[in-house]
Amino acid sequence: PAACAVLTPLSPAACAAAEPALRWEPRCRQQLRHLQDGAGIAARLPPRLEGRWVSTGCEVRPGPEFLTRSYLFYANRLFKAYQFYYWDPSCHDPSYSLVIKGKLRLRQASWITRGATEADYHLHKVGIVFHSQKAMQEVASWINQTSSEGCRGFLPPGRTWTPGALYELLSAKTERDCTAALGFAMHELSLVRVEKHFQPLVQPQQSGSRLVEELYLGDIHTEWGERLHYRPTGYQQPLQSAVHHMHPCPACGIVYRADEHHPPVLPSRAQLPMQLSGSWVSTHCEVRPAVLFLTRYFIFHGNNHTWEGFYYHYSDPLCKQPTFTIYASGHYTQGIASSRVRGGTELAFKVTQARVTPMDQVTVMMLNSSEPGSCGLTKSWSAGMEQDITPTNGCLALGIKLPHTEYELFKMEQDTRDHSLLYVGERPTDGSSPDSPAKRPTSYQAPLIQCAGASEEFSNYVSLKYLGKKDANGNKALTPLPVAFLLFIALLFLRWD
Repeated sequence: PAACAVLTPLSPAACAAAEPALRWEPRCRQQLRHLQDGAGIAARLPPRLEGRWVSTGCEVRPGPEFLTRSYLFYANRLFKAYQFYYWDPSCHDPSYSLVIKGKLRLRQASWITRGATEADYHLHKVGIVFHSQKAMQEVASWINQTSSEGCRGFLPPGRTWTPGALYELLSAKTERDCTAALGFAMHELSLVRVEKHFQPLVQPQQSGSRLVEELYLGDIHTEWGERLHYRPTGYQQPLQSAVHHMHPCPACGIVYRADEHHPPVLPSRAQLPMQLSGSWVSTHCEVRPAVLFLTRYFIFHGNNHTWEGFYYHYSDPLCKQPTFTIYASGHYTQGIASSRVRGGTELAFKVTQARVTPMDQVTVMMLNSSEPGSCGLTKSWSAGMEQDITPTNGCLALGIKLPHTEYELFKMEQDTRDHSLLYVGERPTDGSSPDSPAKRPTSYQAPLIQCAGASEEFSNYVSLKYLGKKDANGNKALTPLPVAFLLFIALLFLRWD
């Protein structure tokens, strides 16, 4: 009952009755609790970037693009970055490599994305090395067709591929820039965050922990036409320090030893069957564009293709200060292999019911000021109290419409410790919903980890309650949190994830 009282808004008597059911998923509950406690993460402002940072696996960008990255930052603010592109989702078959040189200057803490540092960068050179005749012809065709007058003769038609040859795409000295045709920009460097935490040693003969450092850089816009101009407010999947990274990490050493002439070749990976049944939870506090911090928790019931989702929103980058929680449920279709994103599975999700729990006074004020009949009972919201928004067909203030169908992209993987990971399609950067097949994602959000199998499913509502001061009776009380006015504005326009 004590653990139940921490995690749910139930009374002690109700908790006592619910506790046996809650025990079905101790790993899920433990992970959610761990994330709310900050997950032992420290982040320094401004961050220290010196050293090499590498991908921990094959990354997927909107498009889709498959790549690995290796970025080296020097103490004198110069940097040298490698981006290796591939034909396949295992990053086993290289297409071309970019070598990028420039200078980075850290500025002030971001006033939009809490916990991030804004930066200015200047590119000195960008070069490209092709790894096949096919890659050379394809890229040359892009550049010749879409670039400005000075780039149309970048490579003459019929030019034979020369292994190891470096061709200049951008030069600050000559003011030549032929990178736009590739959708290339380094705006990711304009938003920077470094997190440190300790990984427990898992070998039986060892005790203690090792330091892990992760570099979060700005997100890539989901619309190809916008990525050249977009200034990030969220993050990509993090790079990890070549020295202080998670173990084991087979990809880290392969990427670390690579250069533009010797791209990383990661092992081919078999596509895992889509087995959604069970429970899945966030691995860390997640950041979305437009000032959204959240953790997610999903339960999939494979026997009848129904699902439940819990979205815990916060006002801070460590997910310690809750603002509101959304519970949604519905059903989903049988998945089919994606023809556009190799390795992905396409599904459609129908959202039929939803409930909202405001967790701070700013959210309460916003919901109580919403248009009558647009979000639950008019002026009836209070902190910590859940309300069903299904009768009002959703909640206009939170961008939730019911019933609602979303066209999704999923994939499953196993990490180096054989944990099952679930990747859900990346949300549109503009805050809209993938409510048509044309808007189906082509890249993924941060992975969820399986915390319970199908036999351990339960549907008790796990509501993360803010641990505030005790009230007069000695019970934990919900205390208002100081939330910036910017959050209030952002809430007016957000779309739920």
